[in-house]
Parts: sequence; C-alpha cells; structure tokens
Amino acid sequence: MKSDNASMKSDNALFQGRSHGGFGAKRIASRIMLTAFAAFGGVLFGYDTGTIQGLLEMRDWLKTFGEPDYSASTGFSLPTSRESLIVSILSAGTFIGALVGAPMADIFGRRRSIMLSCLVFSLGVALQTGAANLATFVCGRFFAGLGVGFISTLVPIYQSECAPKGIRGGLVSCYQWAITVGQLLAAIVNNATKNRPNHSSWQISIAVQLMWALILFVGMFWLPETPRWLVKEDRTDDAADSLSRLRSLPKEDPTVQNELEEIVSGLRQERDAGINSYLDCFRMGPNKIAFRTFTGIAVQAWQQLAGINFIAYYGVTFYTSAGINNPFLISIAVALVASGMTFISMFVTDTLGRRPLLFWGAVAMCICEYLIAILGLTLPSDNIAAQKALVALVAIYIAAFASTWGPVAWVITGEIFPLELRAKGVSLSAASNWIWNWALAFATPYLVNSGRGDAGLGVKVFFVWGSTCVGCAVFTYFCIPETKGLSLEQVDLVYQNSTPMASARYRRTLMHQASGGIARGSSDEMDSELGVGFVEKKNIEAVVMTECT
Repeated sequence: MKSDNASMKSDNALFQGRSHGGFGAKRIASRIMLTAFAAFGGVLFGYDTGTIQGLLEMRDWLKTFGEPDYSASTGFSLPTSRESLIVSILSAGTFIGALVGAPMADIFGRRRSIMLSCLVFSLGVALQTGAANLATFVCGRFFAGLGVGFISTLVPIYQSECAPKGIRGGLVSCYQWAITVGQLLAAIVNNATKNRPNHSSWQISIAVQLMWALILFVGMFWLPETPRWLVKEDRTDDAADSLSRLRSLPKEDPTVQNELEEIVSGLRQERDAGINSYLDCFRMGPNKIAFRTFTGIAVQAWQQLAGINFIAYYGVTFYTSAGINNPFLISIAVALVASGMTFISMFVTDTLGRRPLLFWGAVAMCICEYLIAILGLTLPSDNIAAQKALVALVAIYIAAFASTWGPVAWVITGEIFPLELRAKGVSLSAASNWIWNWALAFATPYLVNSGRGDAGLGVKVFFVWGSTCVGCAVFTYFCIPETKGLSLEQVDLVYQNSTPMASARYRRTLMHQASGGIARGSSDEMDSELGVGFVEKKNIEAVVMTECT
C-alpha cells in the first residue's frame, strides 16, 4: 500500500499544473516518440526495395546495366540471371548483417550499433549511385543489404527493450510502418524521375537514401541506451537513468524502481540457469528456449512466404505484364494502402492481440491471392474491368499483410526471447527473414518469366503464395502465444507455464496477479506504467496521433 501511495503521489506531481495546454500529455508523448524514432531504420529497407522495382523499368538504368532488346518497350532488358542477381544480392547482405548484428548489439550496445549500421548502409548507397558497371552496382547492393541486416536485428531489440509493455506491440509495429513509408517515398521519387533521359533518372532515386541514413544516425545521438542492455552490463545506475527518461518519471519513482528490479531479477535467473550462447538457443528445457527460437525463425520465414516481396520487388513489372497503364502510379497507390494499414495496426496490435491478427490476416491473404490467380488466368489482360479488379485485390491483399503479418511478425520476434539470448534469438529470426527473402527474390524471375529455362508461371504464382498463407494460419494456431500487455519478463512465464493455445487464459491470470487482483486492460496498464492518470489519457492519445501524423 505504501508503494501504491508513493506512485499516486508521483502521478499527481507529474501532472500538477499540466491541465493548461496539455503540457504533461505532450511530455509523456515525447517519451513515447523516443522509442518510436528508432523505427526510422525501417525507411532504409523499405525505400531500397521500393527503388529497385522502379529501376527495373527505367530505360537509362536498363541501358546501363542491361542488354538491347527491341521487343521490350524500353529497348533494353535484363537477362533473368542478371535480374535475379541484382535484386537478391541485397538479401544476401542482409542475411549476413542480421547474424553479425547480435554480437554487435551485445558488445557495443543497441544504440551505437544502429549508428554504425547507418555508416555501412551509406557506403552501399554511395557505391550504387556512382556505379558505371554491373560489378560496382552489385557490390553496393551487398553493402546496403549488410547495413539493413544490422538494422533489422537491432531496431526490434531496441524498441522491445525500451517500450512500455502496454504499447510495446504498437511501438515495435512502427518499424514495419517505416518500411511501408520508405516504399511509398521510393514510389513517389521513382515516378518523378523515371522519364529523365540520363543517369540522373536512377541516381537521384538511389542517392536520396543517404538522407534517410543521416536522419537516423543523427537522431540516435539523442536516444538513450536500452535499460536492459545496461543491466546486462552491470550498469544499474545508468539503467535507472535510462528508464527514468523513457518513462518520464523521476529516477526514484516506485514505477521506475519496480521495473528495474524486475529486469535485474529476470537477468539474475537467466544467469543462474547459464544461458548465454548460440547453442543455448537450441536447448530444450523448462524455459522452452528451442521452441522460442523455432517460433522466431518460423514466423519470419512464413512472413516472407506469404508472397509480399513479389509485389515489393517486382510490382511494377507485374502491373506492366498485366496490361495495366501507369504502373508507377499503381505502385504509389499500393504503397499508400500499405502505409495506411500499417499505421492502423500500431493501434490495434495491443488491443486485438497477436494471435487473432496473424490468424485472420493469413486467411484474408489466402483468399485474395487465390482470387488474383483465378482472375489472371480466366480473363484477358486487355480487359479493363479485369485490370481494375486485379488492382483492387492486390490492394486488399497488401492491406491484410500490412495490418497483420507485416508488423506483428517483428513484434513477436522482439518479445519472445529472454534478455541473455535476445540479441542472438532476434538475429537468428531476422537471418531467417533475409535468407527466405533472398531465396524468393532469386527464384521469382525464374518462376514467373517465360524465357528459356524459366517456369513461366506468370500470374499462376499466386496459387503458390495463397497455399503458403494456409501454412501461416496453421503455424499461428499451434505456435504463437498471446503476449499483449505483458512485460518481457512475464512473457518468459507464459512460455514456462503455458502453451500457445492456452496462452490467452494464462495471460489474463498474469495480468490479474500483477494488478493486485484487479483486472485491467492493457491500455490501463500502459497508463500506470507511464505515470499517467485516467483524466490525462485522452490528451496523450491526441498528442501521439498528432506527432505521428
């Protein structure tokens, strides 16, 4: 009771005199944005994938790196092998970067490692921009991928370890939202430069990425290191300072001290159990570490197998082959849908939960992809109504992915591993994402194209993607636990004492116990964790919406 009274006094002190202008709400919202800013790393990946699909249809770029082809509308084309190499080499770099990101995160810290990633990425962008031959361009794609791979491991770790548990899902979802924003920006820039008659048509699109890397690099100077990494390094006082800043509460506040003690206690138990190596990621035992590793690796694999990168990498090419006019404008529209739906997911991930979003998202994607394949096979490409229906189905599919599997897979990956193994577990999961990304990017031209030695599936490839979405739904039902509203330490308890199918019920038990026997929703837990009273809640939500938009 004494602790509760102290917390109440802290809450009152925090918001005393803040009713005018919503100053307290804005202060809290700014602390939320501290964690959300790291998600800007997603712009680097999203913009790059959006850029390459446009370059594949730009005449000057095809002239520089392709071969004459008088049957093509641009007069030039890429052989299937060269197209496959250029697109997929980025993912080869990201695979290596994702694995190396784990030791980087543990040695240098999460924050400094993200900054180093920006430098590596910038090297790759510079090489691509100045490339005069295929070898230099491919080398640049590899180094850019290396930087993106670092970021794909580091950003989810950073956000998961900094975010308040009640809105962790929404904040980590910001990473996927940033990816879609990057894709949207790339589509806009590509459309603006595509008709330039010289190298600037593609050099401008690529060079813009340097600005995104600079923003992230400079911004990380103002962000704190994660409290969990500082505890891991036995820097408890620094961890308390970091928590104080992230929660917008005094260092001595009971809320800060209780969360710090929970982190320290959880780390102590992990060290007593002796888990700290890559081999431990695959050990069976009461903590179910091997199952967690399998879940992280598999959820990222299924995300890629859902077929999203066919649109991300080859979208403009697909729209062109389907007879659609203005494929660059269609790519902008699709990117807008993806960005908008991912933004919405930030506010429903911690309300609807992880399991329902993943399961029903897989069902919706499956239906859309089967319909796309059937429509493409049964109606001619010059049928205007068929073209409109095709674009609509692609948009619905993108909306389903962007609001479910896109962000939630990263949320799951960032929260299921214990502290001692978090960097290693996330790196293995991210590496899974990128190895499948590479495999699909490499194989897709051979599957879709109709040249010699190609499978010539064309639109029939959507039957493949639709079938993999069935696997996504089955995997979710048997392997994904419900973790919304739980601290990272409570997630450990879910794995120790429950199963994915029974996790929702056990989660409610944990929340009931944590609230002293008073059942509360995750939204209320967020308020308590941030030191926010009920009256101020609406002000904070309004400020967050304003700053995000």
